[in-house]
Amino acid sequence: MKVCVVGTGGREHALRHVLARTSEVVEEDADLYVIGPEAPLVEGLADRLRAEGKLVFGPGADGARLEGSKAWMKEVLAAAGVPTARHGVFREVEPAVEFLKSLPGLYVVKTDGLAAGKGVLVTESLADAAEDVRAKLSGSAFGPAGRTVVIEEGLSGGELSVLAVCDGSRAAVLPTARDFKRAADGDTGPNTGGMGAYSPVPDAAGLAFDDVIDRTLGELRRRGIEYRGVLYAGLMLTPEGVKVLEYNVRFGDPEAQVVLPRYAGDLAALLAEAAAGELRSQPKCVDDACVCVVLAAQGYPVSPRTGDVIAGVEDARQVEGALVFEAGVARHGEGPLVTAGGRVLDVCAVGPGVDEARRRAYEAVSRISFAGMQYRTDIAA
Repeated sequence: MKVCVVGTGGREHALRHVLARTSEVVEEDADLYVIGPEAPLVEGLADRLRAEGKLVFGPGADGARLEGSKAWMKEVLAAAGVPTARHGVFREVEPAVEFLKSLPGLYVVKTDGLAAGKGVLVTESLADAAEDVRAKLSGSAFGPAGRTVVIEEGLSGGELSVLAVCDGSRAAVLPTARDFKRAADGDTGPNTGGMGAYSPVPDAAGLAFDDVIDRTLGELRRRGIEYRGVLYAGLMLTPEGVKVLEYNVRFGDPEAQVVLPRYAGDLAALLAEAAAGELRSQPKCVDDACVCVVLAAQGYPVSPRTGDVIAGVEDARQVEGALVFEAGVARHGEGPLVTAGGRVLDVCAVGPGVDEARRRAYEAVSRISFAGMQYRTDIAA
């Protein structure tokens, strides 16, 4: 099978790496198209390809609204009876601030539209939350994406990411993962697109997530939406049970980098079945764990510097079980590899258990260098 992966980040590199085990990965004229990033999905790329008779793994623009509009996503969750945080949707500052005042103390303010994983503020400060609301609704923070905000009551518990391969009516749930959004150790610093992840998550063992996914797919079908693609559920394991924080409509980044390397079956065949609406296979994954550490550029996530020469990538790949996925890099002609984005490299390692996978990942990290390189030292600790 010939497979074309749309997108150029670390998630897409991981997809190409795993798909290449059983298929030929090409740039065009493919048997199957796998769309990586959220923006082209929201803009309707899957619809356009399907209209040309292509087999596509990725939801149409209607289903991609789950990520394209957090307000609409909350509406779907409520209609489906899926537990989520208490929330409100606002386009004006004053009612938004009044709602903030009614919450018990941990405030979550989100842009309604796409913001590359950076449109979320989580704070215990009412003043900071109100200031963030004003910045977003004015358009100064995230432009049109922020002119509607979703404000949520902060939840407590362990966060969890679940990826489900969906064919419109059925879903195959992949192993759990946990990511780290904050820029610095100890979950401090600004929110990012993700600074690392690990899979599986021991404290999620024995939990079932099929009901959450099935209810969501059922509600989408009731709305005339046949969702064929991956459904990413960001969950919180609260004292009251599992609650959905968010849905994304693509493989998580960096969750894909720790879940996909553990896949033991034919990933291309699984995705093709889902794309055709005929999901039959059950996911097969190794028992080994995988840990990913993101190496970011100086200034990330606010104003990342680019153009710094990267050394040691091939040396890092010699570490047992190590994988290095290229997220934000460039090479001009025969020149050296240089930084070309905020998240530069995803340094991953597979090992027998999270502790050994983590040791291998950080051993690989120690072999890579570039000016201003930053990363967290507590991923999967």
